Amino acid sequence: MTRFNLLARFLTFRKELVTLWRAFLAPETPVHLKALMLLVPAYLLSPIDLIPDVVPLLGWVDDFVIVPLLVGWIVKMLPQQAPVYQRSADGEKVIDGTYRRR
Repeated sequence: MTRFNLLARFLTFRKELVTLWRAFLAPETPVHLKALMLLVPAYLLSPIDLIPDVVPLLGWVDDFVIVPLLVGWIVKMLPQQAPVYQRSADGEKVIDGTYRRR
């Protein structure tokens, strides 16, 4: 991979972590997804890995690959908010133009 691809993936990973944190704090997030979110730090702290950390370099590469894959998978499973539309007098859909904080 080139440096640009690694940098882009790192920036995506950071955004996904922020999304997971906000989803974890949101009361609308299902409990089973919150439990999956807790598995990510548990995997990092657990002595049980696919490749043990005792093995030089390969143990760390294992964590650098598995954790972003888990985070991306959980973010894809999060429920999406439905768009808000208003109806005009003649029944046409009109996008609500009021500001909403994400």
